[in-house]
Amino acid sequence: MPLQQSRPVRPRFWLETTLGTLSGLLFLITLVWPQWIETLLGLDPDAGSGAAEWLVVALAAALTAVCALGARTEWRRAHPSTARAAR
Repeated sequence: MPLQQSRPVRPRFWLETTLGTLSGLLFLITLVWPQWIETLLGLDPDAGSGAAEWLVVALAAALTAVCALGARTEWRRAHPSTARAAR
């Protein structure tokens, strides 16, 4: 079977990659330094319970996963021959 030609990735790939990277960084920063909300913004939305930080961690992890899957789908759409070779 002949190899299919690659197409350029759509801007959606770059958006998902950038957003996924930023949300991944937010996830890691919040895990390492959970008080960043209070320190940088001067807010204490959960009155010190830590619930806001865990919510940020959960949402950032979910957004990172969704963006990674979306970017993977876009990449495989644009490069079908490399996707088949990986199987």
